[in-house]
Amino acid sequence: MNNKDDILLNIYSRLYARYGAQGWWPGRTRFEVIVGAILTQNTAWPNVEKAIHNLKKKRLLSPAKIRNMDTAELSGIIRPSGYHNVKAGTLKNFVNFLFFRYGGSLDRLSAQRMDKLRQELLGVNGIGPETCDSILLYAFKKPIFVVDAYTKRIFSRHGFVDENDGYGAVQDLFMGLLPRRERLYNEYHALIVRLGKECCRPKRDCGNCPLNLYRTRGSTKV
Repeated sequence: MNNKDDILLNIYSRLYARYGAQGWWPGRTRFEVIVGAILTQNTAWPNVEKAIHNLKKKRLLSPAKIRNMDTAELSGIIRPSGYHNVKAGTLKNFVNFLFFRYGGSLDRLSAQRMDKLRQELLGVNGIGPETCDSILLYAFKKPIFVVDAYTKRIFSRHGFVDENDGYGAVQDLFMGLLPRRERLYNEYHALIVRLGKECCRPKRDCGNCPLNLYRTRGSTKV
């Protein structure tokens, strides 16, 4: 395989052969996925789960209830997620946007064209490209590739990108070479995160890497 698009699909197949389907994003509702995408900034997922559990326990996991809450109270509830004051502000900003522009309806929000929706979400204070695209992909099933630190680390080591490349440049590479399919983007990003956590760390563990050990026969359906 000499073409980069073939290589990217082969890498996907090798990761899938090692790890299987990842079942991302964990969350029973679209709003829970959105909250998780905001809270997971700069923290480990188990901490996010604790914060979401606190919201569920108090029956506050809805746009209307978060909108009507005092920011300080919300901050205390999501404290396990870290940077809780900042994240409480971002959650409030999101739900205020949702009600102001879409009457509180996630269905109306989701019905927007992806490019317009992305522009609007990036206009919400506290929501950056990675969080925005996680919401688009995982909550609204839009075909957009999420880039994170694991993506840059892994694919810079394989010569696809430079680790200092900007978010947009790395995203354009994947979306230019891969079929534009939401399920593929979903699973691929989840597998990248799995590889980054288990093998492709700042201190390399290349001996156990499926990209070194595995050759995938055939293609994995998504």
